[in-house]
Amino acid sequence: MKLFGKNHIIISVITFVILFLMNYIGNDLPDKLQRAVLTAFAGVIGLSVGLFILNKGKNDNSPPQNFD
Repeated sequence: MKLFGKNHIIISVITFVILFLMNYIGNDLPDKLQRAVLTAFAGVIGLSVGLFILNKGKNDNSPPQNFD
């Protein structure tokens, strides 16, 4: 999956909405909006970092030598 491509943006929006709703609906504290937004934003950042690391080794033309 291309980082910041069409599919990545769609998955990021879906992830943000799901995490936001899970945290906003299930929280009774007075700062539930801020917590829900920060948690959802952190989830999207984590998803992007994970996809960056996964996508980094896709086009590697020089694999390690003597790999068994």
